[in-house]
Amino acid sequence: MISKLITVELREVWKNEAKDFTTWLGNNLDYLKEQLGIELTLVEIEKSVGSFYVDVLAQDDSGHLAIIENQLGKTDHDHLGKVLTYLTNLEAKTAIWISPDPRPEHVSVINYLNQISPEDIRFYLIKVSAFKIDSSLPAPLFTIIAGPGNELRDIGKIKNDLSDKDKKRFEFFSQLLNYSNSKTNLFSNVSPVGYQNWVTAGAGKSGLYWVYSVWLNKSNVHLYFGSSDAQKNKERFDKLLNNKTVIENEFGNSLEWDYKEGRQQHYIKTISNGGLNNEANWETIQKDMVVRMIKLEKVLGKYLKEIE
Repeated sequence: MISKLITVELREVWKNEAKDFTTWLGNNLDYLKEQLGIELTLVEIEKSVGSFYVDVLAQDDSGHLAIIENQLGKTDHDHLGKVLTYLTNLEAKTAIWISPDPRPEHVSVINYLNQISPEDIRFYLIKVSAFKIDSSLPAPLFTIIAGPGNELRDIGKIKNDLSDKDKKRFEFFSQLLNYSNSKTNLFSNVSPVGYQNWVTAGAGKSGLYWVYSVWLNKSNVHLYFGSSDAQKNKERFDKLLNNKTVIENEFGNSLEWDYKEGRQQHYIKTISNGGLNNEANWETIQKDMVVRMIKLEKVLGKYLKEIE
């Protein structure tokens, strides 16, 4: 027996564009990942850009910012202007515009922008629909209407024309991993990168990762709960949090238990002083990060063996 696919009005699913659709979208970016082939991690919902607010600010799989502008009506010039304003002012690399009714003239604009923009800038215009089968819950469908011609890029390749910042990150991670590999084998299969602010290594179970990260003026070492199953991330985080006092006593210092309700990913962090801008102190910063990583893995490792 075959059922009929029923179209659902978007306002029946999300009554309010800002409060309902934008919030849901920010916390369910995996739906876009399935269509775009880009890993998107939420940074902030309703991010301030001067006197404006970008609906969703995310980070893509290359470590660059992605802005998402959504609406529950036809595409219009106002939202097109916002897309360009947010992309420019936040120096993002990806712009995603979502609407249930993309106008042909705006499809042409997005195609044109992809033709004239640098290779690392991407514009997408995506149609959103909702369907259900019989009395089932509604399910969203995202369809790419316009996008860059080459969506699969080798972001892992270190290019000769890396920006100065990318070169500095690459050099930092090269030095860090060399020292780390002399003290522990946790990152022995990891290569340095210049296109993002972190390097990761598996923590023994799917969805769990050890992470070294560095920014302009700070760096940190952390355990990343990054499963695609948000409930599993929460359950794993909570089991370790239940042992917070014992864990911190064994570690010898307090840790940052970075949990946020409604966010899919969570972190247990230990912060190091200094970052990319403190080039004269890189050796000290890197040694401190490795010491912290070894201690963190030693303390948390035994708890990780006991969780699902």
